[in-house]
Amino acid sequence: MADLRVVFMGTPDFAVPTLAALRAADGIEVVAVYSQPPRQAGRGKRLRLTPIHAAALVHDIPVYTPASLKSAEAQAEFHALAADAAVVVAYGLILPAAILQAPRLGCFNLHGSLLPRWRGAAPIQRALMAGDPVTGVCIMAMDEGLDTGAVLLRAEQSIAAEVTAGVLADQLAEMGAPMMVEALRRAAGGQLQARAQPKAGATYANKIEKSEARIDWHRPAVELDRLIRGLSPSPGAWCEWQGARIKVLLARPETGPEGAAPGTVLDEDLLIACGSGALRLLRLQRSGRQALASADFQRGSPLQPGDELQ
Repeated sequence: MADLRVVFMGTPDFAVPTLAALRAADGIEVVAVYSQPPRQAGRGKRLRLTPIHAAALVHDIPVYTPASLKSAEAQAEFHALAADAAVVVAYGLILPAAILQAPRLGCFNLHGSLLPRWRGAAPIQRALMAGDPVTGVCIMAMDEGLDTGAVLLRAEQSIAAEVTAGVLADQLAEMGAPMMVEALRRAAGGQLQARAQPKAGATYANKIEKSEARIDWHRPAVELDRLIRGLSPSPGAWCEWQGARIKVLLARPETGPEGAAPGTVLDEDLLIACGSGALRLLRLQRSGRQALASADFQRGSPLQPGDELQ
């Protein structure tokens, strides 16, 4: 049997393991990659390729970076690839019906949640911020809705107490990559069962807004721990001290003394009073500096007991 012709559509690091798994799989040929256009980044404002774009170039895979797939020209270009299947992993563009219907076997999406929970743009971050004990990945047959397609394969992953969004994303990406290969092979053999998502339990993982990242020390320590881990490493939850911004990338809830004003530094090891309980700050980053463990952070301009974080 001839190799399956697959078009891969993805953008961030989360998508890289799936592209690698498809490239390494027997019977699958990645004929083209679609990714977001290069964007200016850094102080020099140089154009930066997305992680998927860079990975594709290493392996001489043709790369397409349309700003939209709505034009007749973009759709004709996609059709000309004669794909048996499209694989979509955090691509970032809406796929019109003409694109969804073009591949013979359809379009397959790897999504970082247990659908229908956390449909949308930020499922990993929202699962952590909500305190979910379990998450996972789904391989979904795409339709025109927002992550509403039938689920083809799924796997669960428990959420460890101190795991961050960055670490959890890496875990889920590695879990989902071989599942995508399996889904394509089973689909080609007519052995894949699609299950419609239940209507009950659907939630939406809205895009992270900048305003959410500021730490409000009046909130309970348990909630702030979830916020910090959900936004670590990017964009990073932050507070201010003496007018300078400090990102908090990892913390641990602890019991603190009663009566201290929220945001007060309680000891030299960075226990911070919260609305209820306290947070032990474990990893921090000053603006323009590298992230540091709390002990190393304190060697510079240390926070002292009695200081107040805003």
